[in-house]
Amino acid sequence: MSTDKSGSQQEKIDVSEWISQAAAAKLRSVSRQAIARLVVKGRFKTLSIGGKTLLNREEVERFQPKPPGPPPRRKVVKRKNSR
Repeated sequence: MSTDKSGSQQEKIDVSEWISQAAAAKLRSVSRQAIARLVVKGRFKTLSIGGKTLLNREEVERFQPKPPGPPPRRKVVKRKNSR
């Protein structure tokens, strides 16, 4: 962390850890729009600088997509009445 002129602390950011949505799309071999949808859904940690949304490179590399479709239903276990 560093301190600016006003005395508030600022966190230093390693720019090599962050990539653009376009670079993330190229890295994952998907469209930029697919990455943008995942960002909107909150699947990636993001950093906004000057109106640009950046994604954590490690997170993009290890991303595992969820299977398509609705989640499976839970099985209901029927119990016998013991009266």
